[in-house]
Amino acid sequence: MKTALSVENLSKVYFSNKEKTPKVNALNNITLEVKQGEIFGLLGPNGAGKTTFLSILAGTVVKTKGKVNVWGFDLDKNPRQVRASIGIVPQEVNLDAYFSPKKLLDLQAGLYGVKNSQKITETILKLVSLEKEANSYSRNLSGGMKRRLLIAKAMVHQPPILVLDEPTAGVDVELRKNLWNNVKELNEIGVTIILTTHYLYEAQEMCDRIAIINKGDLVALDTTKKLLERIKYKKITFKLENFDQSLNLYLPNVKFLISSKNSITVSYEKNSISFEQLISYLKEKNLKILDISIDEGDLEDVFIQLTKS
Repeated sequence: MKTALSVENLSKVYFSNKEKTPKVNALNNITLEVKQGEIFGLLGPNGAGKTTFLSILAGTVVKTKGKVNVWGFDLDKNPRQVRASIGIVPQEVNLDAYFSPKKLLDLQAGLYGVKNSQKITETILKLVSLEKEANSYSRNLSGGMKRRLLIAKAMVHQPPILVLDEPTAGVDVELRKNLWNNVKELNEIGVTIILTTHYLYEAQEMCDRIAIINKGDLVALDTTKKLLERIKYKKITFKLENFDQSLNLYLPNVKFLISSKNSITVSYEKNSISFEQLISYLKEKNLKILDISIDEGDLEDVFIQLTKS
């Protein structure tokens, strides 16, 4: 599979103006690859270095050291080709309120030097489901439509890589679902997606692989499935018939929390005890189980584990 993006020992240091001494290490020797056709998640807490990373790709921030290669082009040798290979969808909605989607896309294509005969404005509007609003004022579009229009703007020069920076920030559940359907359709026709988001469930559902950055360091890079396998603890809530809350419950490496007169929550390391052993122990205590709720953990648990101080 072709490499869409590769960075090697990428670093960015911000210096103090007066003393010219290192002030902030925004990125520390980041090395990673994004494969063609995948949806790649770039996650991290605020101030982790994600924006700096994307700004280097966009050409608005100059790296301190390291190599960046985008779609076969070296950032130092071919900066224009690198920028032409990426479409960046910003977090902020920055649209001219009095331009229609069609005019905005035509103008954006012109800024990239796309000739009139090579413009695919109508095709892009269909891809993001905005063909019916092609000639409406942008100010009259809904929040979800404006988000989709930002994606359309980033695609006018047909870049093979699309970067989505917090694309669903402030978008309601239904519009978020529609937006992700659009993104999946773009990915299915071959567009490589790089995604940053604070909605970790979103990343868990969408991304093939995920990189997690914390304080400028790359602390994890793996498939979503393997990252989820890092979760050590499992939590099970048992709904029971009323029982004596003073009941003494003990098993090695297992925490019992009596939540109410008919509920017990059990937390334990996955490999320390089997589910069958737990059930047998509760039955030995003459507890009648009515219902079971299992929490296997999610990407948020992995994220907190890797980024906590």
